[in-house]
Amino acid sequence: MPKRSAGLLMYRRGDRGAVQVLLVHPGGPFWAGRDAGAWSIPKGEYGAHEDALTAARREFAEELGSVPLGECLPLGEVKQKGGKIVTAFALEGDLDVLSIVPGRFEMEWPPRSGRMQRFAEVDRAEWFPVEVARAKILPSQAALIDRLLAFLPRAKP
Repeated sequence: MPKRSAGLLMYRRGDRGAVQVLLVHPGGPFWAGRDAGAWSIPKGEYGAHEDALTAARREFAEELGSVPLGECLPLGEVKQKGGKIVTAFALEGDLDVLSIVPGRFEMEWPPRSGRMQRFAEVDRAEWFPVEVARAKILPSQAALIDRLLAFLPRAKP
């Protein structure tokens, strides 16, 4: 059975109605030098007995330190390269990326060293115009941006 994650694609309308989306860059040493194709929606794993939207809101709060409020639009599922299935929702908002307080995780680093280190779940969050976001986001999640635009009336990329 594949692992499942749930996440929120927050969006806002910038100048002249252009849509911007909020993406996060994963923390930790594996992602430190990567940019294009490394960003993601804020998301995390959830169990079989948990509602996907509840999990998406929880994970957003854990990764960014801000409780997401408002009505969400379902964006469906995408399958990531490793087989994980991500259920996503869109939420209009305007998070101040300078105020994020990311959660932390612990892992052995360097590998096989026996040393455990703590890292931020995300090392930064940024608002991107959708065309830039398509280049930044994990390729498997790019369809979520297109689905968002299909929901929005007169959305401008």
